Amino acid sequence: MKKLNCSMCILKSEATKSLNTGELKILSQNCVEVDFKKDEVLFKQNVLSSNVIYLQSGMVKLIIEGPQRKQILKLKKAPCYIGLPTTMGDKINHYSAVAIQATRACFIDITTFKKLLRLNPDFSYEIIVELCKSELEQFHRCINLLQKQVFGRLANNLIYFTEELYEMDEYDLPLNRNEFADLVCTSRESISRMLSELDEEKIIKIEGKRIKILNKEMLKKIRDNG
Repeated sequence: MKKLNCSMCILKSEATKSLNTGELKILSQNCVEVDFKKDEVLFKQNVLSSNVIYLQSGMVKLIIEGPQRKQILKLKKAPCYIGLPTTMGDKINHYSAVAIQATRACFIDITTFKKLLRLNPDFSYEIIVELCKSELEQFHRCINLLQKQVFGRLANNLIYFTEELYEMDEYDLPLNRNEFADLVCTSRESISRMLSELDEEKIIKIEGKRIKILNKEMLKKIRDNG
């Protein structure tokens, strides 16, 4: 954990880029930077929230404890804010965030964050844009879960990993099989079987946790047809 000089940061969010020198000084005085290892918890569900968190680097999974079990809501890659809806809407975290790789995050005092929202309209606008994007993502995820078959949901996540999280056609799956099944809302056995089928059909290639997309167009057809 260390104090920051936000004016010197090269990983500013679009919102922070709109702050003037005085506002950046206020932010620096009320913000700390923390490094997290894989599997470390950034914040926990049902715990008092007093910070907005900005991911400088790395990736996290957002998890909510449901009536029967934990559910992975989504994966988030830096740079982005996490915890905005729960921090702005309530004093208690409504979900947890766990690092799935080495991650660096800035913890911004919520009182300071609200002060900057009032002081700088451009800062407020960028935060609203961030919230709107997050809400639309959740709408699309909801409709995919409700209306797509399991193969479609699996393909949708593989495309998301390829085009959004890693921006390349070859990567290590960021989740184990149980977690991946949880994200797709199916069983571990079904995930393993479907990945093997995609591998046999030369749509993807699997070597342990390593995934290589061989036929992206076919994978997109599976995603779109559901």
